[in-house]
Amino acid sequence: MKAKEIQELIDYISNSGLAEVKIKTEEFELSIKKYADQGGTRYVESAPAPLAPPAAQPVAAAPAAPAAAATPAATPSNLVEIKSPMIGTFYLTPNPESPSFVTEGDSISAGKTVCIIEAMKLFNEIESEISGKIVKILVNNATPVEYDQPLFLVDPAG
Repeated sequence: MKAKEIQELIDYISNSGLAEVKIKTEEFELSIKKYADQGGTRYVESAPAPLAPPAAQPVAAAPAAPAAAATPAATPSNLVEIKSPMIGTFYLTPNPESPSFVTEGDSISAGKTVCIIEAMKLFNEIESEISGKIVKILVNNATPVEYDQPLFLVDPAG
């Protein structure tokens, strides 16, 4: 399978209701899982599978996941999202021994550091552009984040 074909397959799966797909041939094994709770899709390609005599096995289609599971929940209209400005790894603390920059229920002001995103071994402090109260932290500590992925929900009236 060529890179372009793999990318087309990934795009198709991203737009479908499927949550997981596994493809195994004599040449390779490909597993794609969509994680709805993290808002992104992870792609894992394993090493080439060992050559085996071809076997005639029927391929069963995976059942489609309910559409509601693939649709992210809508943000309440009074809340504002603080989104990731880059791809990287999300950290709530400057180091493992330090307390979190913010916790749910904290009041923040514009310019306050709310987290760090590590990208290419550079640690980037992410500052809030709004003042308010942290209602929900949407990402777990030390997990990968995508560009424009919501990280926090903030109530500007709080």
